[in-house]
Amino acid sequence: MDEIVEEHRRRTPSSRREDDKDLVDVLLEIQEDGSLGFQLERDSVKAIILDMFAAGTDTTYTVLEWAMTELFRHPAAMERLQAEVRAVPVADNGLITDKDTDNMPFLKVVLKEALRLHPPIPLLVPHRATKDVNIKGYDIDAGTMVVTNAWTIGRDPAIWEDPEEFRPERFLGSSVDYMGQDFELIPFGAGRRGCPGIMFAMASNEVVISNLVRSFNWEMPRGMRAEDIDMSECTGLTIHRKVHLRAVPVPLSADSN
Repeated sequence: MDEIVEEHRRRTPSSRREDDKDLVDVLLEIQEDGSLGFQLERDSVKAIILDMFAAGTDTTYTVLEWAMTELFRHPAAMERLQAEVRAVPVADNGLITDKDTDNMPFLKVVLKEALRLHPPIPLLVPHRATKDVNIKGYDIDAGTMVVTNAWTIGRDPAIWEDPEEFRPERFLGSSVDYMGQDFELIPFGAGRRGCPGIMFAMASNEVVISNLVRSFNWEMPRGMRAEDIDMSECTGLTIHRKVHLRAVPVPLSADSN
């Protein structure tokens, strides 16, 4: 990280084009102009970079693994997604980009349903009450830590029909989204403290999953059935699969492409 920071620091402000700036450039500019009202130390810059990488990789691959798990367990959903993905024209190299996924509505609802059932951070990021409030007869004092259970909200039978079932179709034609405006689906939190990386995370997962299901058919390891997949969750800040997902990719023939 020291090398990365130094490399960016050697670039003078005048040489940093507005459309070419990255996170490190912005942090260094804030450090130089003192716009925060306090000194942003070098270690703080490195810590922010580390946090962004950790938050943006661990959670993203967790969503990917759970989404693929649910697709393996629900062959009809997998077939429908593959048909949608393979029907969209792509570049000559055969790879799907984020521009291509705009034409894949079923892909988007598959990920919504995966986030509903398997929010990567089930208790979200802790918040703190800024003033005394009364919610449904409960007095909450200022300074109280507030923890939101997104996992339970996503499986609440008062909100969702058949909440334990993986049914991506429930979101087709629905305006419910994960951007923080619909409180029945808040895997990224909501409000000013919502996750700043929503668009990047979802674009990454859409591109990866669409390429995986377009380029391969998938089978379970020998002697294993999809219904035998262990769905146990591990404990921790991020909910991973307790047992790593195993599947066999079968490349499509040249004729299939």
